[in-house]
Amino acid sequence: MSHAFVREGDEQWLHDIDPTLNALINYLTKENNGIRVYEKSVRTAANTQKQVHEMSNGLSYTVGSDGKWEVTD
Repeated sequence: MSHAFVREGDEQWLHDIDPTLNALINYLTKENNGIRVYEKSVRTAANTQKQVHEMSNGLSYTVGSDGKWEVTD
């Protein structure tokens, strides 16, 4: 079996992308096999006062205190 198109280290993780909504959308779309993921709503979390982005993939994301994206409730 050929591994010509697979390079080690090419994978990207959620915490590796820029803390911008556009970067999150691009990352999630890529992870969703190219099917566009979009923001359904945005709210402010009562306990942290951070923006929580509810996405069309059914998960919600926020930028943590370390400046990196994370999945949240």
